[in-house]
Amino acid sequence: MKYKLVCFDVDGTLIDNIEYSWELFHNHFEVDKKRRISARDKYYSGEFSYLDWANHDIGMWIEKGATKEEFVKAMKQIKLMKGALETLRELKNRGLKLAIISGSLNIILEHFIPDYKEFFDDVFLSELYFDENGKLVKAKTTEYDMMKKADALKLIAKREGFKLSECVHVGDHNNDVEIAKIAGLSIAFDCKDDELRKVADVVVEKKDLREVLKYILK
Repeated sequence: MKYKLVCFDVDGTLIDNIEYSWELFHNHFEVDKKRRISARDKYYSGEFSYLDWANHDIGMWIEKGATKEEFVKAMKQIKLMKGALETLRELKNRGLKLAIISGSLNIILEHFIPDYKEFFDDVFLSELYFDENGKLVKAKTTEYDMMKKADALKLIAKREGFKLSECVHVGDHNNDVEIAKIAGLSIAFDCKDDELRKVADVVVEKKDLREVLKYILK
């Protein structure tokens, strides 16, 4: 088999009807838009690290008294991508290693793929923690989003002894551009970003994740 590892993005790739999970929850909890934008701008200007930005935004949910139940309510408008489970099972059955490299949140995968840890050998994701009453109390945010998704892939490849040419990445947005540049096969799935479309080896327009299998398993 040419490829040994397949990395997946979450929002818009494994999960449908969503571009950014953070935005979904910000809108649901009606957090202060000015503060949101200010933190985002600080990240892009280099004033904030990615972790500063993520922790700032999660702090706004904690201030709002966000509960697990409310997160679940917010997810009513999103769903598992068509063909996602079949794709993961097929890749796993063929002996490939699977990884999540995403700036998304663990609560989404727990909701839609409760046994996701059985599919994925590596998970780079931000994690939310709730107290016994279901209130959000803290988070462990991943720094491996945006530019650093590529670093996560390098870490896994080095540890497993894989060449980058043996690694696949499947994603849909601008934060997948850097990792797409270094993966042996990069697939832009239901792509929402022109730059990613340009750098990807394959662009899959059909919204069915099983479409990626023919490129990975050929």
